[in-house]
Amino acid sequence: VQLQASGGGLVQAGGSLRLSCAASGRTFSDCAVGWFRQAPGKEREFVAAITWSGISTRYADSVKGRFTVSRDNAKKRAYLQMNSLKSEDTAVYYCAADRAGWSTNSREYEYRGRGTLVTVSS
Repeated sequence: VQLQASGGGLVQAGGSLRLSCAASGRTFSDCAVGWFRQAPGKEREFVAAITWSGISTRYADSVKGRFTVSRDNAKKRAYLQMNSLKSEDTAVYYCAADRAGWSTNSREYEYRGRGTLVTVSS
């Protein structure tokens, strides 16, 4: 599975963005998808994850209530809807996929894609 995140950009604080994760390969629908982010000078951190079926989701405390993860297996895409954005949400956002689980550690994901930059101006 190859992954590519897109949809990043510059947005004012309080605004919204929707990130997409496009996948190629036949096993995407078997994979949980995780979203991660890395701000300058900081380690990569977990943002959200969704199971292969889309039934269950999990979020980092810092984004809970503001971000929503979803997926469309027919389109081989996952999404991260980000609302009420804050300056501290500025980071490069990555998506990852794994058939075995939905860890909060990006290193445990089998497939990891390139990121998209989100910049939130205050």
